Amino acid sequence: MSEIIDVAQIFGADVFDESTMRQKLPKEVFRKLKATMNSNKELDNSTAESVAAAMKDWAVEKGATHFTHWFQPMTNITAEKHDSFIAPTGDGTVIMEFSGKELVKGEPDASSFPSGGIRATFEARGYTAWDPTSYAFIKDGTLYIPTAFCSYTGEALDKKTPLLRSMDALSEQGLRILRLFGNSTSKRVVATVGAEQEYFLIDKSVYEKRKDLIYTGRTLFGAPPLKGQEMDDHYFGAINSRVHAYMRDLDNSLWRLGVMSKTEHNEVAPAQHEMAPIFTSANAAADQNQLTMEVMQKTALRHGMVCLLHEKPFDGVNGSGKHDNWALSTDDGQNLLNPGKSPMENVQFLTFLAAVIKGVDEYPELLRLSVATAGNDHRLGGNEAPPAIISVFLGEELDAVVEALINGGTVPKKSADLDLGVLALPHFKKDTTDRNRTSPFAFTGNKFEFRSVGSSHNVATANIILNTIVAEELRQFADELEFAAAADGEAFSRPAFEKALHELLVRTFKEHRRILFNGNAYDEAWLDEAERRGLPNLVSSVDAIPHFEDEKSMKLFTSHKVFTEREIHARTEILLENYYKTINIEAHTAVDMVKHQYAPAVMAYAKFLCDAAMSKRSVGVDAVSELDAAQNVTKLENAMIAECAELDRLLGETSGLSDVKETAVFFHDKVLAKMNDVRAVVDELEAFVGGEFWPVPTYGDILFSVK
Repeated sequence: MSEIIDVAQIFGADVFDESTMRQKLPKEVFRKLKATMNSNKELDNSTAESVAAAMKDWAVEKGATHFTHWFQPMTNITAEKHDSFIAPTGDGTVIMEFSGKELVKGEPDASSFPSGGIRATFEARGYTAWDPTSYAFIKDGTLYIPTAFCSYTGEALDKKTPLLRSMDALSEQGLRILRLFGNSTSKRVVATVGAEQEYFLIDKSVYEKRKDLIYTGRTLFGAPPLKGQEMDDHYFGAINSRVHAYMRDLDNSLWRLGVMSKTEHNEVAPAQHEMAPIFTSANAAADQNQLTMEVMQKTALRHGMVCLLHEKPFDGVNGSGKHDNWALSTDDGQNLLNPGKSPMENVQFLTFLAAVIKGVDEYPELLRLSVATAGNDHRLGGNEAPPAIISVFLGEELDAVVEALINGGTVPKKSADLDLGVLALPHFKKDTTDRNRTSPFAFTGNKFEFRSVGSSHNVATANIILNTIVAEELRQFADELEFAAAADGEAFSRPAFEKALHELLVRTFKEHRRILFNGNAYDEAWLDEAERRGLPNLVSSVDAIPHFEDEKSMKLFTSHKVFTEREIHARTEILLENYYKTINIEAHTAVDMVKHQYAPAVMAYAKFLCDAAMSKRSVGVDAVSELDAAQNVTKLENAMIAECAELDRLLGETSGLSDVKETAVFFHDKVLAKMNDVRAVVDELEAFVGGEFWPVPTYGDILFSVK
């Protein structure tokens, strides 16, 4: 009999959340902390001391002995340095202490993390600063305190700091629009995010036999399995009992950490699955998703499995994304992207919708580079992922609204009821939009789904871009509308505002209609159509990343104080470095596997064939089949060794490259291309060489390993 879990009892049990704060903190301290959380007011020292003491007492009661400032350097994973609570008393004993200073500020080594030149090796000092808007939590006997990470000179060296800045910028400009519509009560506009997480589960025994999975997270070689996803029988299928046990364990672990894990199911590919949480603020969502990925991987190990988060661990098989569901809400609960029953008449909704569409059309390069990694390049444009061309899907109803505004027409009434033609089945309301799996940026009823984000990515990056570009468009809208509303000499003229708003909406939708596409983005015809519309097609990361330093990008980020110019240059360099370093590791792994696994196995098989032929001939039996097979295998063996030698030579050339962009381009154009050549030969050999000789588990072995 399975254990009964009281979800309400365990949810957030290991989180120093608002409910716990209310219990543990003095009323005045709690009031001040809430004010900081809601409006970013700085805490005074005495309040910080009180919070630290209460946080430590709570953590110790729950078995914690250490604390850590948990931060997100530009490595795509989190970082932590653990310190114990112990302090000497002078008589040989210790007490447990935790000061306000220790809560508010930490000091990790800033020179050992990617800094893009902001920090030299000898300039080691960096700071972590407590983020009170994201709850502290306990994991593995340690109190984790979410923090920002910056250099000694104040530049952001992490992903949290610019995310918080972008949220502030979005709130400031969003409130200006709301005030024009007469909303005087909302105090903040909040970007909310729900990050769906796709992943693969494979048995640990097959993982340990694949160097490529161990070192790179993806298979560098592998012929298609005998059965893949072509029968569509895995998607939403019955969940394997071993996977089901993993999912229950994962849910329990995440719920204790306050992560609202809501939905789980089998995904399209064999061994692929998905977990989706409930929406929360973009900052908390980014923190929780980083935590989720870590817990997923640790939980899998407890079940004798490995969780793969690479965007494309298996060639020719569905890749893994992280659909970033992004919406705008007020602090008092109003969803600003909810069209309501009559979106044509909901001008506030249309205003925010227009801002999003304009932002995506004016900054598609930034959205593309926000998901630019070597891993995601393999996924984008596949049969499960949107193409590299950024476009917006609105759906039939909203597209009709846009057309009506542009052309001055009306929106035809359509039945919202769905009748399935069976008396026993209920009628129900249809959603305002269909779903378009091929669209990179799709409106899905009351939010946008940015489908291009990769499975291993930190969602902070995509949301920094989204928040900032929409903040910029709202700023432009507010400037224009505020000026128009006061044009008659009044403080605010409603007729002047309404006239100006109508003109603004019509102009915006007309000028940015090109970004809207409701069709099949996988269709080859879309490539030509997108080019005709002037939409960029940045197929690779090396095409996309340099756009971070475009003049319009610089102006956007610096004007909203999300990034400084120095921070932008640093991030551009880091993204390019991460790109070519990833391929460098993959290429060296590929060379090693050919030299030490595939070549010896193929040689052994060729010898086996030759020995078999000689045995047959010795007794006068024809051995044509064995000799033909040996010749084919030897021919492919020679090609594999030659291609591998060429890849090795190219890797040697990279030592002479110094410019980061030049290096990234070389790895993309030369090294990655040659890796594909090596793979083509190895994958062909897999079909020839006998199974008992093949040195690594095949795709079939891996994808169907969890039983």
